[in-house]
Amino acid sequence: MARRTLLAGGAGIVGLGALGLSAFGLSACGSATSRLVTPTSSAVEAAERARRHTGRTVTTRLTAAPGPIDLGGPVVDTWSFGTVPGPTIRTRAGDRLVVDLTNDLPAPTTVHWHGIALRNDMDGVPGMTQAPIAPAGSFRYDFTVPDPGTYFFHPHVGVQLDRGLYGVLVVEDPAEPGDHDQEWVVVLDDWVDGTGRTPDDVMSELLSGSGSTSGHMGGMGGYGPGGYGTSGDMTSPLLGGAGDIAYPHYLVNGRVPVSPVTLTGRPGQRVRMRVVNAAADTAFRLAVGGHQLSLTHADGFPVVPVTGDAVLLGMGERVDLVLTLGDGAFPLVAAAEGKHGHGLAVVRTAAGAAPSSTARTTELDGRVLTVADLAPATSAALPVRRVDRTHDLDLGGSMGGMGGMGGMGGSSSGYVWTINGRTFEHQQPLDVRQGERVRLRLRNATMMFHPMHVHGHTFAVVDAAGRPGARKDTVIVAPMRSVVVDLDATNPGQWMTHCHNAYHGEAGMMTTLSYRD
Repeated sequence: MARRTLLAGGAGIVGLGALGLSAFGLSACGSATSRLVTPTSSAVEAAERARRHTGRTVTTRLTAAPGPIDLGGPVVDTWSFGTVPGPTIRTRAGDRLVVDLTNDLPAPTTVHWHGIALRNDMDGVPGMTQAPIAPAGSFRYDFTVPDPGTYFFHPHVGVQLDRGLYGVLVVEDPAEPGDHDQEWVVVLDDWVDGTGRTPDDVMSELLSGSGSTSGHMGGMGGYGPGGYGTSGDMTSPLLGGAGDIAYPHYLVNGRVPVSPVTLTGRPGQRVRMRVVNAAADTAFRLAVGGHQLSLTHADGFPVVPVTGDAVLLGMGERVDLVLTLGDGAFPLVAAAEGKHGHGLAVVRTAAGAAPSSTARTTELDGRVLTVADLAPATSAALPVRRVDRTHDLDLGGSMGGMGGMGGMGGSSSGYVWTINGRTFEHQQPLDVRQGERVRLRLRNATMMFHPMHVHGHTFAVVDAAGRPGARKDTVIVAPMRSVVVDLDATNPGQWMTHCHNAYHGEAGMMTTLSYRD
């Protein structure tokens, strides 16, 4: 069964038996001594019971529905949870979170809780951890939230991520000192839905070879001001090939630059910024004019604070920043890395003219913080131990007829992205056993960057000396480069592992971290 058909809702696994799992290249019994740990296994329930609980329950509701959304001028028809971004859900580490989702969309959907080490049957991957939620259907997500940090939620069906179906999940740590005066949630996005094409239209164009992609075709160049997407665009000195799609809009908190959101404060105040890149195909370089940024957390986990002028975020990555406010009105600029265009917000502590919608700050050209600059805080460091199992993930692709921008590793023609030479429906799962230290060697044999994400776990990015570094769940793998990460297999089940470029994942760059007992 084709993966696209399965994820569209035609064959969701209810009991996760051998028949359904075979669609993913999995089997319930790999051998007489190796059985698959399914999302309904007793081991999943045991892991949930073992998590620390506060005894507190947070309940909320989400409704996914079509409708118009005002982006600050452009009004678009899209799918959302009522607003863009959707509601911010707040809990404390150890709380039980109960979310009742109603699907009023004309298509199946789910919610994936990105970055949370939750119980496997609540992970929101249709056909793998739950049946897709049919139109007019509902589903209750019920799980313990184990770790504090900045997370977000979105569907895991097709390219629904590239609509307005996302929101932020903030998990607070009561033990953290309140050493800031304000908190500001900042969500970055690239936007196409309702501007003449839907994300499904874009995916179809990419698969057929008729769409505009990374410097090879200009068919989508008319999307944005100045002809975004014309030949030679979408490359970055930091990332190489920086995406496939030239978007008409780049948003900060759901607003286009001509109508930005504003943070109001007083000079000298300290602001904790929780920044989420919810985009489908765009990395952002973020800076605030006249300010430096102190980076304190990456993907929810604390790091040794480091100061820079700007920070680079791939799709699915989150950072917490501390900003000490100056006196005046300043632009927060989220430059679409390797593309033309940007998102904009305003930081204001005094009267005066607002920054121009085309503002660009010199900080964008200063010290840009990346994962290479990060070291884990003591509380977040993964203990050093022997690696029990190693898996290589060779990232490949083909964009047939488009100049080979996808690089080596793909044997099929057309728009195809692979892990170890295979698309998802032909995958070879990454088998692990409970308690193992697992090493993943991510090797990018293409000319595009890939933000690789592992569900249900955090990993340590291993440094050149082989030592575990910053804790993350999503990491950029640059063209023709490798990144090594270590994780502890302590959350049993079946876990999606994939490129968080929504279009690369949908075109095949996914596999499964598969627990066996």
